[in-house]
Amino acid sequence: MPLRDRSSDVVRLVIGKRGQVAMRTEMILRFDYGSLVPWVSRLDDTTLRAVAGPDQALLRTPVPLIGKDMKTVAEFTVSAGQTVPFVLSYSRSYRPPPPAIDPHNALKKTETFWRDWCKKSKPVAGYEDAVTRSLITLKALTYRPTGGIVAAPTTSLPEELTGQRNWDYRFCWLRDTTFTLLALMNSGHIEEGLAWRDWLIRAIAGSPEQIQIMYGIAGERRLTEWEVPWLSGYEGARPVRVGNAAADQLQLDIYGEIMDAIHHGRMAGLMTSDAGWELQIALVKHLEGIWERPDDGIWETRGGRQKFTYSKVMAWVAFDRSIKSAERFGLKGPLDRWRKIRDQIHQEVCEHAFNKDIGAFVAHYGGQELDASTLLMALVGFLPSSDPRIRNTVEAIERKLTADGFVLRYDTRNGSDGLPVGEGAFLACSFWLADNLILLGRHADAKKIYERLLALRNDVGLLSEEYDPNAKRLVGNFPQAFSHIAIINTAHNLTRAIKPAEQRSGGEALKGSITQAAAKPV
Repeated sequence: MPLRDRSSDVVRLVIGKRGQVAMRTEMILRFDYGSLVPWVSRLDDTTLRAVAGPDQALLRTPVPLIGKDMKTVAEFTVSAGQTVPFVLSYSRSYRPPPPAIDPHNALKKTETFWRDWCKKSKPVAGYEDAVTRSLITLKALTYRPTGGIVAAPTTSLPEELTGQRNWDYRFCWLRDTTFTLLALMNSGHIEEGLAWRDWLIRAIAGSPEQIQIMYGIAGERRLTEWEVPWLSGYEGARPVRVGNAAADQLQLDIYGEIMDAIHHGRMAGLMTSDAGWELQIALVKHLEGIWERPDDGIWETRGGRQKFTYSKVMAWVAFDRSIKSAERFGLKGPLDRWRKIRDQIHQEVCEHAFNKDIGAFVAHYGGQELDASTLLMALVGFLPSSDPRIRNTVEAIERKLTADGFVLRYDTRNGSDGLPVGEGAFLACSFWLADNLILLGRHADAKKIYERLLALRNDVGLLSEEYDPNAKRLVGNFPQAFSHIAIINTAHNLTRAIKPAEQRSGGEALKGSITQAAAKPV
């Protein structure tokens, strides 16, 4: 897949190694989620053009193609030393057909680009292949014109096989910001970190009351969810959804993610000290008035709002990072008021989110259920990993919130077989457990979990969002950015002196990785 220029291209080269092989090719092309059959015409002896409304696709190949039963088919033979190319190109139908590309040159340029790009990566002892594959995945999930990184390139791949937990992940979540930034910067990919930062600032700009939890790749806000009834779904999992209604939810944790990401950007020299500060002040002022409300939470539940522990913790992070930025960079703000609110949130979480009977932090105030999002409390610096409440929470999750050694987001199991009902184990949560074990000094246990997680990757090193321990297969949208971000950050936690978990909790700068010269105003 060559880098996009004036069109998007997919190139296939059928290469004859020895002897002769009879081949058959078939293309079934539909637009608008499979609903529109295009009008197909021939531009010349080697080019077919398919058009429907605003869309057009061109298939170029020396193989004689024919139309049959609303399909494009051909039979051909490839011999030793022969290469038969197929180039499928897409562009808008009101533009001239995109010019033909040289398939052999396209392959060479594509390979050269990715190899040169990978050379920029900082080595991670023992895990170079896993980290490089994950960095390539993040880069491929990035929309080059804007720097936006989608959560996954797919929609409606089910979290529950044949079930209804099917969501559209082709959008950019604010929740991923800090983890993404640390993964890119620690790995030496500064330009991508700058592009992601720029996307973030543009996306959240505007009235603080209108901030969303996710946006389109260019910062689009209207992500209306609708169903596609004419598609049967992956292995029968229905409905197929386009858009995501969670975009309209109230999720207080995103304010902490934004402030945390911008603070780390300043610490690393990724932006000038005052870049975006007025916007931050406006967002924090808005948060002052809403942080006490119940919200929909990190897991985007659709069953009613609660005072979720993680949401309150990240509200604390929003005030904490704003205070730290102001103190470190001499920025002006109502620090005394912010400190008072920060302390109030901290006290409230410790009083109402810690269940003394269970001996652990729970999903929401006054609740009984464990939740894997509490694994992030030490990673964001809310409490040190040495605090007995954190240690007990980690150990409780190990005992009660795992299936086959992998961490569930929350307990959806029945009592019959001890395996998840409704969804698989959430892979990022298992990486968070490994990160906590590292901070607790249980390095060998963390390494064991990490390498078990790596073993779940498919044959080309990709992970989805979840893993079904019962079916022994990956589930959910694929490949999932959050899972690959976790591969990168946990590898750094296992191998670096300055770990992302400690960077995030303590605000440690990425020493020597970025110079102030790399910064540019927003």
